[in-house]
Order: sequence, then C-alpha cells, then structure tokens
Amino acid sequence: MPVLTRLIPSPVVVDIRAGAVADLSRLLADERVSTSGRLALAVSNGSGARLRESLAPELPGADWFEVGGGTIDAAVTLADAMRGKRYDAVVGLGGGKIIDVAKYAAARVGLPMVAVATNLSHDGICSPVSTLDNDNGRGSYGVPTPIAVVVDLDVIREAPARYVRAGIGDAVSNLSAIADWELSHRETGERIDGLAAAMARSAGEAVLRHPGGIGDDAFLGTLAEGLVLSGIAMSISGDTRPSSGACHEISHAFDLLFPQRAAAHGEQVGLGAAFAMHLRGAHEESGLLAETLRRHGLPVLPAEMGFTEAEFIEAVQYAPQTRPGRFTILEHLDLSATEIRDAYADYAKTISS
Repeated sequence: MPVLTRLIPSPVVVDIRAGAVADLSRLLADERVSTSGRLALAVSNGSGARLRESLAPELPGADWFEVGGGTIDAAVTLADAMRGKRYDAVVGLGGGKIIDVAKYAAARVGLPMVAVATNLSHDGICSPVSTLDNDNGRGSYGVPTPIAVVVDLDVIREAPARYVRAGIGDAVSNLSAIADWELSHRETGERIDGLAAAMARSAGEAVLRHPGGIGDDAFLGTLAEGLVLSGIAMSISGDTRPSSGACHEISHAFDLLFPQRAAAHGEQVGLGAAFAMHLRGAHEESGLLAETLRRHGLPVLPAEMGFTEAEFIEAVQYAPQTRPGRFTILEHLDLSATEIRDAYADYAKTISS
C-alpha cells in the first residue's frame, strides 16, 4: 500500500523565548543557515537600530543596511545593494515593514531570509507574502517562507503596546477567515486545505481564549506562536486564504479609501472579523471576538479607530473590490449601503448590550 505524504514549507527553526536575540549568531551557525557569518542585516532606524549596537560585535562579518520604509522601492534598493556580495542569508531585524522588505529583497537575489521580529503587529513574521506600498497604494507579493524565525520576548515587551495589541487582532481574525473559506467551499466548491485551516483556526483560538495580556510572557509566547502558525498555514495552502477573508477585505478598503487615516492592520482586521461574524449570523462568536478585542484595548467600533459610521459603511461596501475572485460573506450577501447600515446598527447594539 503506497504511503502518501507531502512536504510542508516551514522554517527550519523557530525560537520564541526571552533572550533569543542574544543567541542569534550561534543559532544561525548551529542550524547551518550561516556558518561563515556573512549576513546582510536589514534594519529600521528604530527598534532594529537599537539592537544593532548589541548585536554588531557578535556578527563581525555582517553588513548592515538601513531601510527607510515598507515600500517596493525600498525592497528593490535593498536587493540591488546586496547583489553579488556572497551572503549566506538576509536577516530582517525589526517590525512588520522591515521583515516584509527583507523577505522581498531576499527573494529577488535568491537568498534565504531570517525574520527577527521586534514587535508582534501582524502575521507577516512567517508568511509567504510581503505587503509593500507601491505607486497604486499597497500590494501583496509572493515570497518564500523565512528559513528561521526569532522572537525575543524581552524585545517584544519593549515594543509600543499598540503594535503588540494589533497582532492580537490579526490572530483572532483567522476565525472569521476560516468561516469565509468554509462558506466558499459550500457555495462555490472552492477546495479547503484541511491542514492549513486547522493550523490557522488553532492559532486564532489559542489567542482568543488565553486569559493573559500583553504584559504576560505566557500570553506573548502564545501570540507569537499563533502568528507563526498563521504564516505556515498560508505557506501550506499556497495563498492567504487561511488568514484572510472579509475581515481583510474590509481592512484593505480602509487602506485604499482613507490611506492617510488608516489604523493599524490588526486593529482593522479585528473589527472586520467581529462585524463579518455578525453578518453571517454567528452572534455568539461575534460577541466573543468583540469581548476579546475590547479586553486587550482594541477597537470594536469604527469611532474607536477615528472613522464615522458612514465611512465604515463605505469601506464595507467597497471591500469586495479589493480581492477580485475571493468569495466571503460580503460577496455572498451582496449588501446594499442601506442593508450594511442596518446590519451595523444591529452589530453595534448587540456588542454594547
């Protein structure tokens, strides 16, 4: 009887603990990611730059590149600067923008990439996607999964609280994304990858039901693990489906319609997930999502992100245009502006009662 298996694209090492960054050079050598120490390190002028002072003596063979922002131009510039210099790997040291730039640049020059996260703002830590600003707004680009992921909980505790909270919103939004995937399977026959769905759902549930908060190492570890699992789930499925549904369509709409006022990605998708759950009639699940978001200081109403009710309704109505071909509760219901307004009024009343 034949034995059928498949290879799962995932990092060769995931190191989530206090003090992990101090062991970076040893970890890369032990795992044969870089035995020569020839590394290209991409950093911002913020958290990454501060860590450079302590890490530089431990990485004498490394070259350091300061990245100005999370744009496609910055990623191409970084790739051009690294070209032809025989590095073992690219290390993205910083927040989500720096990691996304490093992932794209590494893919462009054909090098493995190591993600060293200084905050937990979204699930891009380990995903096969780089989200970068371009001339038309913001685009998602397919890239290889990082070969290694390092999350130092000591460093994470020093990050701005808002960025860590945003990661909570991104993690729990998996539950809405999976519900949309299952809906599409029933209505359109879209194939579901059961392993990817199970991993993404488990990641969301673990964060949703954890009793701790962002000042608690046990909770931060669970959040970091959940974001890593979300990224691996996307690698398994070959797209963002396990973690992106109506919740992300709504967030993308905010980014496109109100680019100067958009909130943090995790804040937007968390609110989008709670509202999408309400739209599908899962009021208990919507209430649990909203309760969790509120407990962690995340917005559950558009006014808490600086948007009016009318702007939220505009974003929800526009949202399906952000991902043509993706089927979610928004495409299924195909609501008019009046119907969205009525649904929002019911949602706001429900979560406030």
